[in-house]
Amino acid sequence: MDRVPAAMSIVVRTLSDRVFEVVREQILKGRLRNGEPIRQDALATELGISKIPLREALARLEQEGLLINHPNRGYYVQAMSREQVDEIYALRLSIEPQAAAYASSVATDDDRAIAMRAFTALDTAAHSNLADVAVRNREFHIALVEPGRRPLTTQLVERLEVLAERYVIAHLEPAGRDARAHIEHQALFNAWLERDKRKVEKLLKEHIQGTLKDLRAQLKDPD
Repeated sequence: MDRVPAAMSIVVRTLSDRVFEVVREQILKGRLRNGEPIRQDALATELGISKIPLREALARLEQEGLLINHPNRGYYVQAMSREQVDEIYALRLSIEPQAAAYASSVATDDDRAIAMRAFTALDTAAHSNLADVAVRNREFHIALVEPGRRPLTTQLVERLEVLAERYVIAHLEPAGRDARAHIEHQALFNAWLERDKRKVEKLLKEHIQGTLKDLRAQLKDPD
């Protein structure tokens, strides 16, 4: 049986995927604000599309935790909160450091090459925009865990990284944070390449805890 050209399948999903990416970026950059309703008619008109691919994109964004669907009211941007950041980062601390440490000890040469590309992409993105940095940050952290060949663990880490992306952007906005993040990522990656499990776990815990501490201060209730 003849194979279907790869380009054909790409065309079929391009519009829905592109709408997903555009709306997701608007949320990450704050153009669609916390708690704001998604006005589907206006958004579809703005993007020059029908409601079908928009609804598909909104459903995916709800699955990623960026939107919430209120019955009879429609989609709203999921509000960022200190309670949510505490939950996300507590779960990351309970899973990610140990998973990355184990993965470092069993990573193949191919795994290490993938992780190197992810680190380079993150380093390059730091000079472009924060929304891109958030995506590359997620890909880097997943690349440190995936070589463990524990699918459920990787899925959980990926889910938490997706939920953390808006907080990553918020964390990097103050001056100097990007430089600190680079130093921490570089030290973590070096330890991972050296297969130093104890150091990987220690550095990743410190990295996540430091980010959480900063975010708690940023998201504290005003006096």
